[in-house]
Amino acid sequence: MTEDLFTKFAEIDYRDMPLAERVRPISLDEFVGQEKIIKKDSILRKIIENNELISLIFWGPPGSGKTTLAKIISNKTNAKFIFFSAVLSSIPEVRKAMIEAEYNLTKRHKKTILFIDEIHRFNKAQQDAFLPFVEKGIVILIGATTQNPSFEIIPPLLSRCKVIVLEKLNENDIYKIITSCFDHPYSELKSFRKMFDNKILSYLSSYAGGDARVALNAIEIIIKAFGKERDKLTLTKIKKLLEKNNLFYDKKGEEHYNLISALHKSMRGSDVDAALYWLARMLESGEDPLYIARRLIRFASEDIGLADNQALQLAIAAKDAVHFIGMPEASNALAQAVIYLASAPKSNSIYLAYEKASKTAKQSGHLPVPFHIRNAPTKLMKDLDYGKDYKYSHNFDHHYKYQKYFPDKVKEKKFFQPQEIGFEREIKKRIQWWENLKKKEKPK
Repeated sequence: MTEDLFTKFAEIDYRDMPLAERVRPISLDEFVGQEKIIKKDSILRKIIENNELISLIFWGPPGSGKTTLAKIISNKTNAKFIFFSAVLSSIPEVRKAMIEAEYNLTKRHKKTILFIDEIHRFNKAQQDAFLPFVEKGIVILIGATTQNPSFEIIPPLLSRCKVIVLEKLNENDIYKIITSCFDHPYSELKSFRKMFDNKILSYLSSYAGGDARVALNAIEIIIKAFGKERDKLTLTKIKKLLEKNNLFYDKKGEEHYNLISALHKSMRGSDVDAALYWLARMLESGEDPLYIARRLIRFASEDIGLADNQALQLAIAAKDAVHFIGMPEASNALAQAVIYLASAPKSNSIYLAYEKASKTAKQSGHLPVPFHIRNAPTKLMKDLDYGKDYKYSHNFDHHYKYQKYFPDKVKEKKFFQPQEIGFEREIKKRIQWWENLKKKEKPK
């Protein structure tokens, strides 16, 4: 079902609406935050004020103002404004709206602006349904998303839209929003203003985590809980009511990958404290601890490897601890692993070696294994020369005898290059010892 944006609330008493909806700005002058994109002479401000709209994608975290900007546009434009929720809308509904938009343009010379909330939730088929209408200029698309458009929106559609990036609101922005809400004509909260001193308002500004909606919802919750005992409201009571900070974290979205990247790079950079911080951010936001454990195991081989053999063992032990005792107790085991990995000597020798080996394997194709190192468990296989002339290393001095192990058509290569760090120094000595024996016995 399609509806004109925000006029869908016309039959609803504004007092029944959430506070965040009642105090939503209706002009750029009322809008708080996002100075970079709404400043004087900015592209967005110009196209809104001049009513010369183009297709837009608003990309930013929850509560940063994406839908509010859409409302401001709807108030400024003379076009028909259609609202879609990507969660609730179907392809037939999209097509019906497109047919209506085409009729309005060709018969009534009236443009249609299509606002799609959470556009990243539309799949490829749904996005394809309105792509031709955007291409022909029948509709102007405005999409709102918390996810990276590069990954969630089909390229033909994305190429026809201007991406506007919204940043997370800072604490000062949130403070301005919540302090002004008490005087808003539709909030009906003026009598509750004295309940909230600066300490409480500052705490709520921090608690919101950059999401204005979270802060406004918190004010509603506090008033419903303590509105009848206004003089007894304390910061301690509020903290207990709200329990813990609101940490925005989308387990399947870009923030998920941003945080794990921050953890990985902090460990790689040997910054123990920063690594612990990002670990805590992920765990306190509800990330699956086993996902973190898997990434720690990967890190132990990719960024430490043989420079410290205990790194991989400790990472696996942390994974076992998560399985065995679960959360929140396993947080200490993960922290132990993170501290060890971040402080360990670093080497990517294994990673580089495997990359080289992988490239050679892909280029060489399905070359047969040399006969002398094939297994020969049956008489037939022995008769076919499987294992013929294989030299059993333990029968020779130093338990070594040179023979070629690469396929016949592949020259012997050196993939692994140990570095002079940690245990790799010892590995380098060992390899060099075997190389010296090889030089003595290898045919020239």
